[in-house]
Amino acid sequence: MRKLQSVLSKYDAPQKAMQAGIYPYFREIDSDQDTVVTIKGKKVLMFGSNSYLGLTNHPRIKEAAKRAIDKYGTGCAGSRFLNGTLDIHIELEEKLAWLVGKDAALCYSTGFQVNLGVVSVLTGRNDYIFLDELDHASIIEGSRLSFSRVFKFAHNDMNALEDKLKRCPAGNLKLIVVDGVFSMEGDIARLPELVCLCDKYDATIMVDDAHSIGVLGENGSGTASHFGLTGKVDLIMGTFSKSLASLGGFIASDKDTINFIKHNSRSLIFSASITPASAAAVLAAVDIMVSEPERIAHLWEITHYALKGFRETGFDTGKSETPIIPLFIRDDVKTLLLTQALLADGVFVNPVVSPAVPKEDSLIRYSLMATHTKEQIDISIEKITRAAKSLGILS
Repeated sequence: MRKLQSVLSKYDAPQKAMQAGIYPYFREIDSDQDTVVTIKGKKVLMFGSNSYLGLTNHPRIKEAAKRAIDKYGTGCAGSRFLNGTLDIHIELEEKLAWLVGKDAALCYSTGFQVNLGVVSVLTGRNDYIFLDELDHASIIEGSRLSFSRVFKFAHNDMNALEDKLKRCPAGNLKLIVVDGVFSMEGDIARLPELVCLCDKYDATIMVDDAHSIGVLGENGSGTASHFGLTGKVDLIMGTFSKSLASLGGFIASDKDTINFIKHNSRSLIFSASITPASAAAVLAAVDIMVSEPERIAHLWEITHYALKGFRETGFDTGKSETPIIPLFIRDDVKTLLLTQALLADGVFVNPVVSPAVPKEDSLIRYSLMATHTKEQIDISIEKITRAAKSLGILS
């Protein structure tokens, strides 16, 4: 055995969790991603999905993907930069730019690659990047690839951000990157105050709308639209793997910025382009999202319903105001035990434990789809409450 393998073989945290019966990851699902899924032949209520609009099974989207395969095949066999640009990619980028109110957009193979390739390339060695401490890992990784100096500020704390902005020379570029909806906490970025700070300190703002598209704003167009600040947000990022029922991501901005990114972003230039089926699925999903506003309306109705139900039961849901509802357990072991107990009782939720969050902030991530019913929510709250009481999480 070589030295590297010898070192890595000592990593046994997953094995220990398995032996203790609390390993909660890589759970095999043998059905489609719906409000009810099948695991080992058993029906389970799904409250761990990011399919906020419940579109992954929509017949129009599946048919669009099939037609794209018939026309273009299964892949592009190259990057967008060289042989991998199809007319359907251009059509999709034009539609996404329209959706979020920007001049141009650019598609990547995954949402992670968007943040990796955009955050890393916009600023230089003498410039500054500012990140909310709860930003997604892909934003953090993108900042690490940049030569710029990186500052983190306390979550949604505008005073902390301004204190750091004050320290930077006026002539250098300043890029602020935040999640629109924070993926674990379910709260929304304080965009009006962020925009004011950008104006005051001549900074640029980029909003990651991975969890906002399909949830916030006119036609589900995201955080900037939600606050009426589309013209003041410089870059808008989104993913296809959540509300848009596919795989990939995009960045939208003015034409000059997109032109620069298109010719300098390494995760775009050196990656194969999004598959034709994925692109066609997104096009169909956007059409459904815009033409069926009742989906978003129902999503918000059940969001308020679930939040009220959990809070009345005694759960700490933090500052959530979206379909992402954290149930703070504040104990890693109890969080994992609760997750396993719920799965055994037919409810799928996601545990978030250290080191992803501090131990005192461990939580169950409960997320809603527009296709959930109030009856399903009632059943899940009853089962979660019962399991939490049996574990001493609730009195």
